[in-house]
Amino acid sequence: MKQDIKSRTTEQLQEEFSLLSLPRFRAGQVYAWLHQKGERSFEEMTNLPKALRDQLAETCVITAPTVARKQVSALDGTRKYLWELSDGNCIETVLMQYHHGNTVCISSQVGCRMGCAFCATGLAGLSRSLTAQEMVDQVLHVSRDFGERVTSVVFMGQGEPFANFDNTVEALRMLNDPEGLAIGARHLTVSTCGVIPGIRRFAELPEQFTLAISLHSAIQTTRNQLMPGVKKFTLLRLHEAIQEYVEKTGRRPTYEFAMIDGINDTNPEMQALVDFCAGTLCHVNLIQLNDIPDSPFRPSPIEKVEALQRRLTMHGVETTIRNSRGGDIDAACGQLKQRRFRAR
Repeated sequence: MKQDIKSRTTEQLQEEFSLLSLPRFRAGQVYAWLHQKGERSFEEMTNLPKALRDQLAETCVITAPTVARKQVSALDGTRKYLWELSDGNCIETVLMQYHHGNTVCISSQVGCRMGCAFCATGLAGLSRSLTAQEMVDQVLHVSRDFGERVTSVVFMGQGEPFANFDNTVEALRMLNDPEGLAIGARHLTVSTCGVIPGIRRFAELPEQFTLAISLHSAIQTTRNQLMPGVKKFTLLRLHEAIQEYVEKTGRRPTYEFAMIDGINDTNPEMQALVDFCAGTLCHVNLIQLNDIPDSPFRPSPIEKVEALQRRLTMHGVETTIRNSRGGDIDAACGQLKQRRFRAR
């Protein structure tokens, strides 16, 4: 049975090549083809001897997701990919272009069990978690398809990354690996619904990865309604865990706050968010909720979003209004799901 060569580290490849009396530097060449360039064929590894390419093809396989559908936004050029995995499950990945570089939003699970009321991903529940390689493959193959280097990655697609903690950390380290895609740790962001044990474990990592928290309300009853999957992680405990994270790492967490008309854009909701953030090291990203078919929720008027930004800024809270991208192809925050399409 052929072995999955992408599951091997550089050191493991070096050991195996040494046993075959092959130069150790060949292992680094193979690793670069797989983890820098996302190559899917041994035959295309042109700096390897033909005999070695044939030998690898006989004994190993290169796993890779299949593009079931690719869509490009007519509004801003955002690209959305629907991938079919080896077991038939599907996930979605989004590429966003900015003046400062290319950001890929990846999925960490097939579906999600958090059940956030305003998010399309959780409607179908959770099928399974992704492996670290399946997460990295999303970045590799988007970069290869687009033909440009990916400069940052956000774990904000389908799934709760901290419900798949070990594989998420392994993926972060693979993306950060100088012999792989070499993406800086501060340009790798993990977004959690507020899974406190995951936040505490994340604070212990030596790398300077970035943390984002999907907050969406600083009033417990509202947050329970919007985010039932993290109801047991109360706002009080969450606030304490985040302050511990800041003290331990010295890094600034980001709060994601999707504004929903009549739900979390009222005066009490705004004041609660100010109270939650004021006097702490944090950054708030305000987002107008993105429309989801059949959802009872609607985006807040931009005037309310701007009013909340002014209010937070007056209290010394660094705040940005984030413009959603790819809305015409359901690629914006909360719109991802794993629908099947015919490839085209």
